[in-house]
Amino acid sequence: MRGCALITGASGAIGGATALRLAAEGYAVAACYCRDAAGIERLAAKLASVNAVFRCCRLDVTDAAAVNALFEEIETHFAPVEVLVNNAGVAQQALLQDTTDADYDRLADVNLKGVFHCCRAAVPAMVRRKRGAIINVASMWGRSGASCEAVYSATKAGVIGLTQALARELAPSGVRVNCVAPGAIDTKMNDHLSAQEKAALASEIPLGRFGTPEEVAAAIAFLAGKDASYITAQTLSVDGGMI
Repeated sequence: MRGCALITGASGAIGGATALRLAAEGYAVAACYCRDAAGIERLAAKLASVNAVFRCCRLDVTDAAAVNALFEEIETHFAPVEVLVNNAGVAQQALLQDTTDADYDRLADVNLKGVFHCCRAAVPAMVRRKRGAIINVASMWGRSGASCEAVYSATKAGVIGLTQALARELAPSGVRVNCVAPGAIDTKMNDHLSAQEKAALASEIPLGRFGTPEEVAAAIAFLAGKDASYITAQTLSVDGGMI
């Protein structure tokens, strides 16, 4: 067993696929969720079926004290956090003029401040050990912007900027920080689209289809692993060539 891979938003499709992929590569897994207890139970059953070493942990990434306490618990009583995957996120489609302050705060608190909280909690132990990998999950819209998703796009652009800056800050300590920017992935986040809308979106993707959570997980696992040992401060698009 290599150490711990802590994954936020693990009850979702991308987080769950990432947990299974990293467990298969020998990591102990700390699978974190906030509200979707049924989703994390399904993931736990899958992890148990492959004899993974894992813990499921409830975590609100917007609560700094809870984040700090969980990282201390995992480091002390489970396994050293060698890989942090900041995957927790929320989305909203709305015109900017219809976006309330509460909407803005929710998107910014989860998508950006949550990444900040988890990175801040993980970094000291990684720096002491002179190794570690942080992979932040952004979005293709953080690179190009999406109509009716201005605040969401801004938060994901912020994740990319944080990734690039933190990578430079931590590189002298041997800690790598990278980002994946998924495109249209077949997850619940796209359930609001009709079949016709999904078909229209797929027609705009050079590879002609939505991606799978497993394809995003493969990119995350690559950035976490030894084959990416000289890669940091990068954003890897997993979008079928759309951006």
